[in-house]
Amino acid sequence: MPRYVARRLALLIPVLLGVSIFVFVGMQMIPGDVAQMLLGEKGTKEDLERLRAELGLDQPLYVQYWRFLSRVVRGDFGKSLRTQRPAISDVWEALPMTAELSVAAMLMATMLGIPLGVMAATRQYSLFDNAVTVFVLFGVSMPIFWTGLILMMIFGSMVRWLPIGGILDEGIIYHRITGIHVIDGLFGGDIRVTVSALRHLILPAVALASIAIATIARMTRSTMLEILHMNYVRTARAKGLAERVVVFRHAFRNALIPVVTIVGLRLGLFLSGAVLTETVFALPGLGRLAVTSIMARDYSVVQAVVMVSALFIVSINLLVDLTYAFLDPRITYD
Repeated sequence: MPRYVARRLALLIPVLLGVSIFVFVGMQMIPGDVAQMLLGEKGTKEDLERLRAELGLDQPLYVQYWRFLSRVVRGDFGKSLRTQRPAISDVWEALPMTAELSVAAMLMATMLGIPLGVMAATRQYSLFDNAVTVFVLFGVSMPIFWTGLILMMIFGSMVRWLPIGGILDEGIIYHRITGIHVIDGLFGGDIRVTVSALRHLILPAVALASIAIATIARMTRSTMLEILHMNYVRTARAKGLAERVVVFRHAFRNALIPVVTIVGLRLGLFLSGAVLTETVFALPGLGRLAVTSIMARDYSVVQAVVMVSALFIVSINLLVDLTYAFLDPRITYD
């Protein structure tokens, strides 16, 4: 196991290097001139040349990339062109919002998707199974932004049960500790912050989790159906074991490996920035920060967002691989 983890950590270097090349070249291909955007229409040619020299934009691409890579190794992504703050500071400030939303959505997706899939598999071709199948088809077909707008219209505008955007209710003073509002309300001893944060979190979490619920339910159902028809499950039933014991002790654990894979992939995508959800519900997370920075040609922030997101994704993939050995003792990494 330690050797496997060491090899996987070593493989992070070429992966992150490839991501850095991709994001650097991608930002260079976006039309427009950063220096011209910063100076505006009143900037003279001399001012434009001077600013390009200050930003290093007059250097060849390989020189610019080497400067960028040498700074990234030290954790320095440069300054944001919009806020004049370190780019990594903007990322760390937006990350807790995305983490809070992602964890809430993933908890919702696993707590609903896995039971739905198991119940549908154990009741194959029943009315409940057909209903779950229809729900799955709708879930994977509905775009997140459309689901979010429907939720806002019904629960925010028509029945007015939940807020349709933002983080906290107006008038609530928020003392930032971790940046995760639900936790900060508990740590700060102000239950109003926690309750308000949870109310604002419900609709975006449901919208973000909609596709994940359907995907997890479909994967759980198909895997459970395959496992339930295997010989060792038939043997367990022949021994007279209760159906609940057969399903949950013998079949469910072996069916979890592909489900864990789907959960890990979805969580990585969530943490990398739920762009549509954060934009629709006006949440200051990584996704919204990335969109705003791309529109403003803020190279430093975009590069920082992509690199941090890539680091999260490869780390989650490693944790998922290690979970396989826990779920199935036959899997070893020696």
